[in-house]
Parts: sequence; C-alpha cells; structure tokens
Amino acid sequence: MSWFASEIDGPLVLVRAIHFAASAITAGSLMFSSFVAEPALRSSPVACAVVRSRVTSLVWAGLAVVIATGSVWLVLEAMSITDLGYGEAMRSGVVLTVVNETQFGLVLEIRAGLAVVLAACLVLNRFVLARWLALVAALSLVSAIAWTGHAGSTLGELGNLHLAADVLHLCAASAWIGGLVGLSILFSTNWRRPALEWEPLRLHAVRRFSTLGIVSVAALIASGIVNAWILVGSFRGLLVTDYGRLLILKVAVFAAMVAFAAVNRLLLMPRLAHATCGETEPRALTVLTRNTLIEIALGLVIFAIVGVLGTLHPAIHLVE
Repeated sequence: MSWFASEIDGPLVLVRAIHFAASAITAGSLMFSSFVAEPALRSSPVACAVVRSRVTSLVWAGLAVVIATGSVWLVLEAMSITDLGYGEAMRSGVVLTVVNETQFGLVLEIRAGLAVVLAACLVLNRFVLARWLALVAALSLVSAIAWTGHAGSTLGELGNLHLAADVLHLCAASAWIGGLVGLSILFSTNWRRPALEWEPLRLHAVRRFSTLGIVSVAALIASGIVNAWILVGSFRGLLVTDYGRLLILKVAVFAAMVAFAAVNRLLLMPRLAHATCGETEPRALTVLTRNTLIEIALGLVIFAIVGVLGTLHPAIHLVE
C-alpha cells in the first residue's frame, strides 16, 4: 500500500489502530465510570448500577479486542522483523523468539499480565477496591504501549522525557475518547429508561465530563508538543517528510474534535441546563449526542493515523 510515496504495511497498521483504539476505550470507559458517572449518579443507585453494568460490558468487549489484536500484532511484527510469510514464521518459532528476546515481546508479556489482572477485577467489580484496581490495570495496560513505539527506542534522559510524554498522551487520549464512549452510553441509557428522572443527573455528568475533557485536551497539547519536538524537530520536518505531513493531518483532526467539544460546552450545555430547569429545548440533547458520536468517529480516525505514524521513520531522522 502506498501513502505519500511510502510503502505502508496495511495489515499491521490496521491491527495497531484497532488495538490502540480498544486499549484507549477500555481505560477511558473506566475513567468515565470512576470520575464522571458514579459521582454524578450517586444519588440514584438504580441509575448508577445501570450505567456501571453497561460500562463493564463495554470494558469486557474492549479487553477481548485488545487480547485478539495483540496476538495478531505479535505475529505480524514477527513477520515484519524477519520478512517471512505467515506459515514460515509460525513453523520457524520466530514468534517465540520475538516474545523472549525483544523489548516488544517483553512489553507484550507485561501487558498480557495486566489484561489478566483487569479481567479478574472485572469479575469482582461489585467490590469498590476491585473497581479501582481495574482502573489502575487498564491505565497501565494503555500506558505500556509507549514502550512499543518510537518513545521506547529513544535513549538516555531524552528517552525518559519521551516516554513520560507518550504515557501522558496515551492516558489523556484514553480519558477523552473512552469518556466520549461512556457519555454516549449514558445518553442511550436515558432514552431507553425514561422513568429514571435522568435530567439533573445527566447534566451533572455532562459537566463533570466537560471538566475531564478540558484537562485531557490540555494534557494532549502539552505532551503532543514534546513528542513533536523529539520526533520532528523543525517546521521543515513537518512539511517535507511523510511523517510530518501525516502529523499535520492528525493535528487537523484533533482541532476538529476540539471545535465540536467547544460547541458542546459553550452552546449546548447551557441549553441542556435550561431544559433541566423546565424550559423547553428539545434539540439540545439530540445535537449533543450527535456531536459526541462525531467526536468518537474523529477520534477513531486519529487512531488510524497513529497506526501509520508508528510504522514510519520519524521526521527528525530524515531532515538535516
């Protein structure tokens, strides 16, 4: 597959993108449940239980996708490293060699252990401690991805800074994208269970998520600047390399997400508040839900772009 005159490993890019998205949604959904939904819905045990159940189901699905795509990613990575076909790679034992003798394999083993811990916590999620441990395991699961990409191969103190920025970037992206998915669950639950008197609870949840979103966007911008400085290094690198041009596209999609988030906060939240106070604003929730789904779609586009970026040489290596 050709993109900007570069040869792209399509299957590897696709699997990486799906894996990153599933990891982020898994962690972000738990962050939404812990920091948004449960505090906002605390006064309604029924509503809290309904949303927690649906978020848990989403996390189970996300974890299943993470495990499946992680396994495929391992095989594709082994094939890419050795330039072997699938059958030969499986017969030669090169997959085990990658697991046992590479940093990628070590990180994959650690993440597999974290997936097991997360699954155990989900089984025991009726306990508060188990729910918090699930959140820690999910955040660790998504954070460890940093060691599989460019940040994991950056040496010295700069490498430590790169890893820290990448971990922050991954966690912030998870909070925003996964939180949006959680918010869509909250909206759909409202429509299907109208007897629960959702309006003031829903508004409280939207406000809490808006605060989480602002923090996430600030963290994404700060960590993104650090990553771009390390991997691109100059404005020329942005303009004359495939990596730089694709990064510009990623920033443009991110800006579109921020624009929708601004509309939600500055225009739709006040209308939703008026509706909660008894004034008629029937379109506010509909438009807010639509914008949330658009933001999720744009977020998935960003994960696809990240899937490609991870397979390209950083711009700073190509520009003097």
